[in-house]
Amino acid sequence: MLPEAWQPLLGRPALAELLGHPLAGAALTEMCRLLPPHVAVHSLRTFLLADACARTHGTAYDRVGLLAAAAFHDAGLVGRTPLGRGGFPCRSAQLLDHFLARHQVGMGRRTTLTRAVREHMRPFPARDAGPEARLLHFGVWLDVTGRGERKVPGDRRLLAGLAPTPWFAVSFSARVVACGLRRVLPGSPVTRQ
Repeated sequence: MLPEAWQPLLGRPALAELLGHPLAGAALTEMCRLLPPHVAVHSLRTFLLADACARTHGTAYDRVGLLAAAAFHDAGLVGRTPLGRGGFPCRSAQLLDHFLARHQVGMGRRTTLTRAVREHMRPFPARDAGPEARLLHFGVWLDVTGRGERKVPGDRRLLAGLAPTPWFAVSFSARVVACGLRRVLPGSPVTRQ
């Protein structure tokens, strides 16, 4: 039972094709449990934008793995755990790694997907980044900032119309800045010293 607000996005072919896959279903369930609704919708749009870019350019990639990475890429922004070195992207990558290990995903695939999450906030993907890291990076930045829109013209606007999150970019950016300045999550007991 996934949220009603997700249904317009889940009906898009790229997601609808994955709904019966056990790892995809588990990732969506965890995303529903972990993330606030507006961040979860951002994660779904991120995946759909990344998939649109891959399809447009004929890029082969791990679709179910990228969905899991998209589901967890901002998981480090929620909760009350000190972030430590690497900030929220590293915390998100750790959460993804634990999830993938519980689902018996092999080490090579886990390494590829956690790297994508760990590096998604870089200004540009690393030169040696694989397709999952490049696509996650593209989807995240396009959804939040609009950067790269000419690669998939109209997709961002279409997805935002299907599952709107008004003022998401502003509130999300403020939350990321707050995390970066404190190196802990907003509302964490560590911030109340």
